[in-house]
Amino acid sequence: MNWIAWKMLTGDRAKYIGIVAGVTFAALLIAQQVSIALGLLLRTTSTIQDIADVDVFVMDPDVEYIDDLKPLTDNDLYRVQGVAGVAWAVPFYKGQGRLKLDVGRRDGPGLYQQVIVLGLDDATLVGAPREMVLGSLAALREPDAVVMDVAGFQYLWPGEPLESALGRVLEMNDHRAVIVGLCKASDTFMTFPILYTRYHQALQFVPQERRVMSAVLVGAEEGVSPEEVCRRIEERAGKASGGGRALKALTRNGFKRTTIDYFMKNTGILLNFSITTALGFVVGCAIAGQTFYTFTVENLNQFGALKAMGVTNRRIVGMVLFQALVVGLLGFGIGAGLAALFGEVVPRFTRLAFFMHWTILAGTLVAVLLIVALASLLSIRKVLVLEPAVVFRG
Repeated sequence: MNWIAWKMLTGDRAKYIGIVAGVTFAALLIAQQVSIALGLLLRTTSTIQDIADVDVFVMDPDVEYIDDLKPLTDNDLYRVQGVAGVAWAVPFYKGQGRLKLDVGRRDGPGLYQQVIVLGLDDATLVGAPREMVLGSLAALREPDAVVMDVAGFQYLWPGEPLESALGRVLEMNDHRAVIVGLCKASDTFMTFPILYTRYHQALQFVPQERRVMSAVLVGAEEGVSPEEVCRRIEERAGKASGGGRALKALTRNGFKRTTIDYFMKNTGILLNFSITTALGFVVGCAIAGQTFYTFTVENLNQFGALKAMGVTNRRIVGMVLFQALVVGLLGFGIGAGLAALFGEVVPRFTRLAFFMHWTILAGTLVAVLLIVALASLLSIRKVLVLEPAVVFRG
């Protein structure tokens, strides 16, 4: 009977293609928009992702996300270093600086660009970029040295060869900065260029404050879980430390979740993309439902003939659901494939945020199956009340 259902479905090619096209559009829009939204949210955690070999981030207890780092004191660093289970703890700076691009210009105010400044521990360079494109991390130990991300360099000097970056002199906060290398870094939410430098060098590139340390980067001892280290730091270096102020300690994944949760709750990303996704679902239901209903109505004679031959309502309902399932799987496959192709090609030419996780595909499949199920409900009722005698009418 499924073969008969298949032949009925494909008998009218125009309507068959129309149903599949409607479901495809819905699957494409849902998968694409959710992937873009997830890509944007992941960009908010780009700094956390790029800081390698760190188990725990220690920060002010009022910090809500990575760009909300509030200054700590040197005493906070010493308190963390004294906690059992901490193998090492180093200072870290993250902030924004104003970069002067045309150093030496005397005929005007000059060209400035906001940049993200990351200050790494002078001795260990913990948090350094994972992949260097030009130069070496060792060059960061030179005076006034900075390493810039490739995307940032291409944004500031489009069309120039990467080799021209080495030795380029810049200026921040009236201090000289020399590019000694280029690295790869994850795209940031604000798309500002990223500058890596030594911790004490970074403090010269930004306006001075009484407290400047953004966070403490911690490595856990072997055999001690990062979660346990977080608990010990918050208990012993915070509330239980002789009246010292509390500290917040989060694992890498915990800090990512905290950052993403903040942006989901306090920005329009979730709402805006949810509206677009819901629109795709509604449009998919409307197109598939209307076309599928018309298809069923035009095939009532065939269903009536099957009933006249003794086919039960249950079996006919199974045929309609089979047709809906075939359309749904085809539409999902084509739509998800087009969304994946979009995410593979477009980011090569733009800085589009796109990340298609397997859960997005699973959610899209569920949405598509729900669309075709709703569409088939309209048709099933028409078939159930159908009288077999309809096939004998003129």
